[in-house]
Amino acid sequence: MREDFPILATHIGKRPLVYLDNAATTQKPRAVLQAEMDYYEKVNANIHRGAHYLSRLATEQHEQARGTVAAFLHAQSEREVVFTSGCTAGINLAAQVLALSGLVREGDEILVTTDAHHSNIVPWQMLCGRTGAVLRPIPLTPELTFDMAAYEAMLGPRTRIVAAPYISNALGIINPIPEMIAAAKRNRPDCIFLVDGAQSTAHMAVDVQALGCDFYVFSGHKVYAPTGTGALWGREELLEQLPPWLGGGEMIKEVSFDGTTYNDLPFKYEAGTPNIAGNIVLAAALDYVQKIGLNYIDEHEQRLTRNLYDGLTALGGIDILGPREGRGALISVLIPGVHHYDLGTLLDQMGVAVRTGHHCCQPLMQYLGTTGTTRYSFALYNNDDDVAAALSATERALNMLR
Repeated sequence: MREDFPILATHIGKRPLVYLDNAATTQKPRAVLQAEMDYYEKVNANIHRGAHYLSRLATEQHEQARGTVAAFLHAQSEREVVFTSGCTAGINLAAQVLALSGLVREGDEILVTTDAHHSNIVPWQMLCGRTGAVLRPIPLTPELTFDMAAYEAMLGPRTRIVAAPYISNALGIINPIPEMIAAAKRNRPDCIFLVDGAQSTAHMAVDVQALGCDFYVFSGHKVYAPTGTGALWGREELLEQLPPWLGGGEMIKEVSFDGTTYNDLPFKYEAGTPNIAGNIVLAAALDYVQKIGLNYIDEHEQRLTRNLYDGLTALGGIDILGPREGRGALISVLIPGVHHYDLGTLLDQMGVAVRTGHHCCQPLMQYLGTTGTTRYSFALYNNDDDVAAALSATERALNMLR
């Protein structure tokens, strides 16, 4: 599989690239690169309403891509899939239309996890500012896992929305999303639950119908597709009930100066020319993942993650955030007396690409009493040599910094 990814042949000086920044963005296989080239060489045209051949072909491929996304998520209908530029756009879309809908009122409560990404905090803060709702963070256990008991105690008659990442992008912990959704719906059947699938979609199979959530968002660039791609899945009956957000072309049926009739789903939420090439190529990336198999990918990445966890533990003097088990394909560490940026810089000089900083999780960093961590994250193309290289480089870097 590594041969499918041309960028992995890169060298940093004389050292081969060891790419462990996959939680930020994944590299792209030749099948994805070729799909984008094919679109622009053979198909490029604006979609919908065009009478000419290329427009019909582009429209057909674009809507086939929507079907691929729907099948990947096990959606009930393609009408439930709204193309976006990624998780941030998807969460903002959900928050904005809920703010406009009248379904969220003053005094309602929105629960988010302490480990949430800024894109799953700030849009809800904005909604609260417009509606008078209250944002409440769900605490973590001392082991830095989701505190189910505290969450269930927080649920009440005012709980209107719950938003949570399936996998924490800063800790790597897998949150108990099925149990969280079930508890929220028991407490209040009309509670709206949004799942942030940014860190889970490339690593584990998802069935939105089985989960019972109301919204699910993911970013294409974290699942081997181009940047600026992704989707919001929403329950059809909820999307039908909610108003549109952006106005313009495609989201209308008829427009006059007396008023506008909005389009059917999903086009009601897709104003303007979409990222046609990106959406088609997103489908190619999902096809690539499906051919390999998410179960295989998960088992492979879990083995690498455990090996890295054990190796970092054996080095000593490293605080690994969260337990060994129940995590996705990423590990974040704190090293007493060593700044995360210094460690990341030295690792880069040894050819190992990791991510340093607050990972767009400043409230979590405040909770941890730090400004940032060093994060190692895996994808399907990583292997045992990458783990060995990361451990060797980390040991050398620590010897230099201590």
